[in-house]
Parts: sequence; C-alpha cells; structure tokens
Amino acid sequence: MGVAMKFITFRLKSALMALSLVVLLVAGILTANATGAAQAYWAGKRALPIYSVGRDDNKIAISFDCAWGVDSTDEILKHLEEKNVKATFFTVQFWAEKYPEYLKKISDAGHEVGTHSATHSYMSKLSESEIKAEFETSCEAITKVTGKPVTLFRPPYGDYDDLLINTSNNMGLYPIQWDVDSLDWKDLSASDIAQRIVSRTKSGSIILCHNNGLHTAEALPIVIDKLRANGFEFVPIGELIYKENYTIDSTGKQIPKATL
Repeated sequence: MGVAMKFITFRLKSALMALSLVVLLVAGILTANATGAAQAYWAGKRALPIYSVGRDDNKIAISFDCAWGVDSTDEILKHLEEKNVKATFFTVQFWAEKYPEYLKKISDAGHEVGTHSATHSYMSKLSESEIKAEFETSCEAITKVTGKPVTLFRPPYGDYDDLLINTSNNMGLYPIQWDVDSLDWKDLSASDIAQRIVSRTKSGSIILCHNNGLHTAEALPIVIDKLRANGFEFVPIGELIYKENYTIDSTGKQIPKATL
C-alpha cells in the first residue's frame, strides 16, 4: 500500500510540473505577443523625419550639409553647374553668418537652402522653446542673405525625438534625413564615395554629402554620371517630397496617402 501511494504521489507531482510548464509557456507567448503589439503600436506613432520618398519615377535628390568650412564648395558648385544638377544645401546659422558670400552663391545658382540648426547641437536634448529659437534665428539668417523662405530642416548628427520633429512640422519646416550616406566626412576616396552612393540609390532616395568633405567634390561628377546612366533624375529635395496628403511609414519613407 505504501508503494502504491508513493507511485500515485509521484504521478501527481509529475502532472503538476507538466501543467506548470504549460502555464508558463502560454504566459510567455501572451507576454511576447503583447510586447510585440505594443512595440508595433508605438513604432507607428513615433514622429519621424523624411528619410526617402515613395516614388516610381526615378527622381532623387543630393544634399550637402554646410557647417565647418568652404574649401571644396566652389568645386562642388562648378560640377553641379556643369552637370546641370540642382541640389539642396543645409546650412548651420554660424556657417551662414561666417560665409554669407558662399550662401548667396549657392542660392543664386538656383540651389535650395534649408536650415541645419543654429548651433549644430544635439537638438533632442533641447526644450521646445530652445528648439523654436534655433529654427527662428537660423531661418532668419538664411533668408537675410538669400531673400527666400526656408522650408526644410535637417537635424544635426541625424539626432531627433518626437518633440523636435513635431515642432519642426508645426513651424512649417519639413524635417529631412537621408537613406543614402556617402560617409564622405570619413575622408573616403572619391571612388569609395561614388561606389557607396551609386550602389545604394533607388527612386526617391535622399543622398547625404558634406560641402567640405575631403574627396566629395572629386566624387561628384562620377556619382552624377553613373546615376544618370542608371536612369535617375536629380531634383532638389523640395521637389522630391510630397507637401500634403502623405504619411510616413516605419522606415521613414514618405508615401502619398492615395497609394495606400
């Protein structure tokens, strides 16, 4: 009888352990699903800048951030003129104030100018009032030289949060990132810069370069010729993006609502 009781007790313990494992497994699955659903929900709600544009017409944009010098700017402008390409330049306020003759030269050549902030700081660390001040003074500095309104903004370092993106949009500035990074600031060779850009560009791409990259100007004609040979057409970012009736997907691609 004692042996029988021990056997029954053993079987009951085994059954309870098995049941416990099932309960833990089910709870884990439910928790994972709930977490995944929550992440998907909040990812969809996060405010994003425009990384690229959903287009099927092979239009693309090339942009140059201006913050630390002008050594290669004349050569870049020369290549853009020779190739009949209109680009977008994002200038920091202190750059615009230090080199107003270059800002005017860029604008007079028909290129688009957006703000790259006033101080080139990590703007996700700023308050709303500080962000607004950065926008106001930098846009004023640009317009003072170009005589044209500013409608585009690129966050320094690509750094942003919901407050920055929402404030930018509320002030009439389309926040712009990029989906093709030349890495020209790393002083890559001209051929390496060109290879990176050409291999990554697709319809609706926004290309990031810098006006003072060591080999950017040298790479530019190669990039333009190869991308045109691949069927792409260069336009300023302001002509690439949609100005209304659009949404931005989880990758930062701007998409017209009509196509959804």
